[in-house]
Amino acid sequence: MVINKNKKLAIFDVEGVLIDAEYLPLLAKTVGKEREVWEITKMGLEGKVSWEEGLIKRIDILQKENITFQTAISVANSLPYTSGIKEVFKFLQENNFLISAISGGFSLFVNRLKEDFNIDYAFSNELIFENGFLRGVKIKVGNDKSAPLKNIIEKEKISKNNILCVVDGANDLKIFDISGFKIAFCANDIVKQKADAIVDKKDLREIIPLINKNFSF
Repeated sequence: MVINKNKKLAIFDVEGVLIDAEYLPLLAKTVGKEREVWEITKMGLEGKVSWEEGLIKRIDILQKENITFQTAISVANSLPYTSGIKEVFKFLQENNFLISAISGGFSLFVNRLKEDFNIDYAFSNELIFENGFLRGVKIKVGNDKSAPLKNIIEKEKISKNNILCVVDGANDLKIFDISGFKIAFCANDIVKQKADAIVDKKDLREIIPLINKNFSF
């Protein structure tokens, strides 16, 4: 691959990083299944269960509760963005970073995020609804979250040294393999141990000085 030395890429996990919430536990709360779903979510973030396995288990729990599309989209639209997101994206775009958001979550909120902030690339899973009720999931982002990102890197001809990632869970660790600078953002311990930098304050503006220090513009 011929490298374009001027191109840079910033990769962000979504839930817990760009969005200050976890979607499925909040959706589960509407039908009284929050504790059960959160326990599986936590296990996935800590690497105690594969992300795909945990996702299927959680959807199996929820599809029995006859959750409507209207409820699902309402919860998705209520998810709050993390403090500092506007400033960070403005900074990155002004410094010629392409931006990618990748989520083990769902297009219901990832598409809104992409449109709100003019994100270049976004990847997520799809909830399946039949007759207006939640009935399953189509997995496009599985255990290896680096897989769809590799296609971008090849297409855009970006050097690993010019790739930044900001993540929080064990299910994101494959992204570290393709990134030159790795930030653990309010992350669990296994991610912190493998990161180049750690941010423990829930404010994305905290990553700006780290980027300034590690990239030349």
